[in-house]
Amino acid sequence: MDNRWDGLRAEVRAALDDLVTSGREAGVQVAAYLDGTSIVEEQAGLADTGTGRPMTADTPVHAVSTGKGLTATVVHVLAEQGRLDVDLPLARVWPEFARHGKDGITLRHVLTHTAGLPALPADVTPDDFTDWSRMSALLADAEPLWAPGERLAYHAWTWGWLVGEVVRRVTGRSVSQVLAEEVAGPLGVTRELFLAVPEAELPRLARLEDAGLSALMTWAGANLPHFDAVAPPGVRPDTVIGGRPDVLRAEVPSVGTMSARAAARMYAALLGPVDGVRLVSPDRLRAMSAPAVRAPEWVFGQESTFGLGYAVDDDGSFGTAGSGGSLAFAYPELGLSVAAVRNRLGAGDGDPMERLRLLVRDRVAAELGRG
Repeated sequence: MDNRWDGLRAEVRAALDDLVTSGREAGVQVAAYLDGTSIVEEQAGLADTGTGRPMTADTPVHAVSTGKGLTATVVHVLAEQGRLDVDLPLARVWPEFARHGKDGITLRHVLTHTAGLPALPADVTPDDFTDWSRMSALLADAEPLWAPGERLAYHAWTWGWLVGEVVRRVTGRSVSQVLAEEVAGPLGVTRELFLAVPEAELPRLARLEDAGLSALMTWAGANLPHFDAVAPPGVRPDTVIGGRPDVLRAEVPSVGTMSARAAARMYAALLGPVDGVRLVSPDRLRAMSAPAVRAPEWVFGQESTFGLGYAVDDDGSFGTAGSGGSLAFAYPELGLSVAAVRNRLGAGDGDPMERLRLLVRDRVAAELGRG
């Protein structure tokens, strides 16, 4: 690694050690790439506090909605290959989806959370999540809450099946297969970047612990009027559903499992070449990372900005973050990608993974003379 970043690595290492030794975190990973080259790869603590298994750089961690960035990347890689168009009406490849006037919903509406289909039945269960045909049929028969493009509403769970079924209809493969073959494989991270986790890889995963996330979900269900519509009580995104082997093995493309270095490497390959692998063209990068919709969001009530499958931040970055504290973002203007994951899922703790992301961003921007 470039010794110019020795100070940054030491700073990140010290921050991780402090988080772990203070007891705030069990295990943490942080990684960053600059212009296609790894500049930070740090980890600390335990992947499993029950057995004492250490957190290593290649330990996969279930990172909840940070997985949406993996699924979005699959879409754009297929689009780059000319196999998928983001303006494709879903019903063109999925005819039964046209029911209840849904023939005007396009993949762009889904990617930007404006399809009008954020809700799930109140009695949906994790067992349902393991049945792809059931979840796809449920969405094909769903009635939209409003016209496509009319309102921004975070499609917390439904987003993944809507995107994934389009990918399946177009390619004949599951979205996790496409990720493995078209993204993770070329980048050399097939054992660290997952949507559906293969059975043989499950023992390598970090064991999740709850540090306030479940309490936050309970609070959200009681205080946010639309929260239970998008994340019903039986399938709230927490350590319970995220720790179920059957759900981890299933195709649930709104969530993912990854190491920080694999996620940072993937985003780096969206920005430019990584060991000769570039996932999309500069023109497509600009289109997919530009703000596509900015509006008050229906579930959480905050003004939000989305590009084509990714959140877009005011600092020019695009990416995704997950409940409980995980993230992966890219900064096109800096040529930088940053990812951070942890296995003790918290809330109300000052968001230490976000602070680490900003630490890396600010140090890199300053070194490049753009701070």
